[in-house]
Amino acid sequence: MKGNFQIIVLIIFVVAAILGVLVFSGAIPLGKNSTGSLGKVVLWGTIPNVLMASAIKDFNSANPTIVVTYEEKSADTFDQDLLEAAASGTGPDIFFLPNDLVFHYIDKIFTIPYQSYPLASFKNNFATAGEIFLTANGILAFPISIDPLMMYYNRSILDANGVIYPPTYWDEMTDLAPLLTQKDNANKIIKSAIAFGQFSNVTHAKDIMATLFMQAGNPIIQEKNGTLVSALDSSIGSFNLPSILKFYTDFADPNNVTYSWNKSLPNSIDAFSREDLAFYFGFAGELQSLVNRNPNQNFFVAGLPQIRNSNLKITGARVTGLAISSFSKNFDAAFITASLMAAGDFASKLVVATGVAPARRDLLTIVPDDAYSSIFYSSALYGKSWLDPAPKNTDSVFNGMVNAVLSNNLSVAGAIKDANAKLNLLLLK
Repeated sequence: MKGNFQIIVLIIFVVAAILGVLVFSGAIPLGKNSTGSLGKVVLWGTIPNVLMASAIKDFNSANPTIVVTYEEKSADTFDQDLLEAAASGTGPDIFFLPNDLVFHYIDKIFTIPYQSYPLASFKNNFATAGEIFLTANGILAFPISIDPLMMYYNRSILDANGVIYPPTYWDEMTDLAPLLTQKDNANKIIKSAIAFGQFSNVTHAKDIMATLFMQAGNPIIQEKNGTLVSALDSSIGSFNLPSILKFYTDFADPNNVTYSWNKSLPNSIDAFSREDLAFYFGFAGELQSLVNRNPNQNFFVAGLPQIRNSNLKITGARVTGLAISSFSKNFDAAFITASLMAAGDFASKLVVATGVAPARRDLLTIVPDDAYSSIFYSSALYGKSWLDPAPKNTDSVFNGMVNAVLSNNLSVAGAIKDANAKLNLLLLK
């Protein structure tokens, strides 16, 4: 009896999946002229209701066969809320899935098979960053938005020091660090060029370091013989990771010419807003909050510097997708809703409301007419993420890697090897 039930459920989903793909491609219209009812769909996410209200209202108005209800959840408790909902068989039909929870929820998401939505179609429709939602068996979520890691810079500081343009390559930063960093006679830092080298007071330190590793050609986590393993200690890419880690930690070494940051300084985002830091590495979605922190600050934004002579162009990115809950009570409506939201106006309205870039390639060609979006959108096109097994735990791993080098407890190669072993343990859990 149980086996028959599973077969019936599978057939229902396959039919729904095929219908969803047809809707997604436009072969089957679903809008104001549709008849019948697909039912109610509950959507969970951490995006504030005030930013979601208009997009949800417009979606429901355009698709009267579906009624979508959005429930805002706290970012601090979202993970736990979703776990409890999965355990009790309640909760959302679909939910916004951030890239750093993909590994955690891989067995709680209904995977869309490639027979229903071909891999070639996915890659043709979505930017590379969206591929964080791809598995060997299918698609975990429809990518909606990309929030690329950017380089914000204080124009007044650069102008005062005769720096015409912000750096394009990281080796230029090593030249700028001693020029832009101001110290007193006791070698105490008064103003800093760049907040690198430490972990605890560097906003997005893990994202920055992971991006440097990916720029070097290392995926951080890779699949080997059907198993996910850490690649930190692997000779992947054109640059060895110990040299990348040394580049990062040198900025916190008082004996190094690039010394520009230490653990006694305030958090990097605070230092930047106080105009005591020339370069701040943050996400596109932070723009408005940076403006609000200091409306009089003369800053602008540029793409993240790259490794010179590298064949890769990469910036870190936070990616959000729409996933179908494996415990949804209405698979048909859930799948079609996720398909329509990813393919239609909903996606474009949402990224405008949240200040990030779209994941769809066609939407990346429609750039809003403002000073920042063209830079955000171009960065999103070469954005990339990695499969983080446990965000809080990997924070500790990366923090330990940095501190081991700064305290001289381990060499840079030893710190990389130690972090590699700890990542592998997290992947076994």
